[in-house]
Amino acid sequence: MMIVNEEKCIGCGLCVKDCFPKDIDLIDKKAKINNVTCFKCGHCIAVCPKDAVTTDEYNMSEVVEYDKDKFQIDSDNLMNFIKFRRSIRQFKDKEVEEEKLSKIIEAGRFTETAGNMQDVSYIVIREGLQELRKLTLETLNTIGKEILSNITPENIMYVKYAKLWVKMYKKYKENPDGEDELFFNAPAVIVVAANFQVNGVLASSNMELMTNALDLGALFSGFFVRAAAGNKEIREFLGIKEGKEIATCMIIGYPNIKYKRTVPRKTAEIFWK
Repeated sequence: MMIVNEEKCIGCGLCVKDCFPKDIDLIDKKAKINNVTCFKCGHCIAVCPKDAVTTDEYNMSEVVEYDKDKFQIDSDNLMNFIKFRRSIRQFKDKEVEEEKLSKIIEAGRFTETAGNMQDVSYIVIREGLQELRKLTLETLNTIGKEILSNITPENIMYVKYAKLWVKMYKKYKENPDGEDELFFNAPAVIVVAANFQVNGVLASSNMELMTNALDLGALFSGFFVRAAAGNKEIREFLGIKEGKEIATCMIIGYPNIKYKRTVPRKTAEIFWK
């Protein structure tokens, strides 16, 4: 529950004003949190000028006081950081430290979720990468053959991928230790799952920013997500709980390539109303 220290509370009403579910009242010039409609978003903790609000739901030692020098990012630097990111398909033969993987997950953990669901799970695969690769390529091969055996107006856009999936599996069967066209010999994969997929996607976006800030590189594997959709064997291998859906698959490692500049993009389609 959310708790107000009445000795610290000065009755400023900032928490009352900022409480979206309207679960805080001001009684006798003291804030009172009813803990009825509250969904533990923590806005009351963040906005209180006297640090009078705490909770027994989470670890309060994680709370950090605002410091402009540590919290602010120059907008131009941030824009360049975003522009410079690339999807990496060439990785060094080097393990990613567990501390760095944990920090990437922290970036996901502190990302906003709808209704403060905090429903995102993270499955880190390192030792089991070859088994996951095998399961994924087998599934993609099956999907590819099904598409190629029955090309329709609805699936014609996937024909090029179907041919590639079948070819990838054939090469894998001929030489399982050969070129890895799925995970690109990266040392780690993080599969992000959530009850509400958008929450997992939002978390993954911040996770990629942290990945790049740690001098690592990432690739979001749409091939894996396609293979895993409704695949009981892959879900069981990953231990994904009932009710959760895979949002993204992040292939992570140290880049074995250096880029020199950003790249152009299409003009944004914007409608001002």
